[in-house]
Amino acid sequence: MRSQVYEWDAGRTTTSGQPMTTTQFGSALSIFVGGFGNNITKPAETTATQFCVIEDISVTPSAFVQANGATGSSGLTYRGLPTSTGEDRGSGIAGPRAFVQIRINTTDYFLDPDNVGNDGVPGTASPYPRSVNFQPVFNLYPDVYVLPGQTWDIRVTAYQSNNYNGAGVATNIVVGALQCFVKYTLYDGPDALIANKLLEMGISVNPGNVDWYKRTLIQSQGM
Repeated sequence: MRSQVYEWDAGRTTTSGQPMTTTQFGSALSIFVGGFGNNITKPAETTATQFCVIEDISVTPSAFVQANGATGSSGLTYRGLPTSTGEDRGSGIAGPRAFVQIRINTTDYFLDPDNVGNDGVPGTASPYPRSVNFQPVFNLYPDVYVLPGQTWDIRVTAYQSNNYNGAGVATNIVVGALQCFVKYTLYDGPDALIANKLLEMGISVNPGNVDWYKRTLIQSQGM
């Protein structure tokens, strides 16, 4: 079993100067194979001998900003988040207005009360990176289990506003302006079998409980 992290950044793209298009704003982008930002070559999935536990997700936060009445060149920031580039810079919302969602196979994890899928957890609730200015109020509990043979994904939805050149304009996203983070533990081989057994027993799947089950098996064989 091994703990792994993955950081996605919309500014790290394989195509130099590639803008985030208007169709990508407001659409759920896969941080693994979405074709934007740093990606991997195939979707995240578990084999028949693997078990994955998603433990934490977070995305770039946003913040409400008081108008400062300034005009002119762009580049103003609020606590590290880009703000408006036009008239009355600094007003409205700073940041990408981003949400993060977990998808297992074709099913979104976070739903509205009527069981309709939504954009997921907002960056203001689970910010990345976390700092003195942006502290989390959301905790991914219980952990999300990805069973053997399932495909899973982390999707980011960002909405265009005055801090990204205005509505309907393709925007170049700089490194650090739109990021997503996921932490998960991958259980493989015998550990995956133990993880499935713990799930059947109604016991949380984590490294401590997996080790406890191993000790229990060894003690029972010794007796």
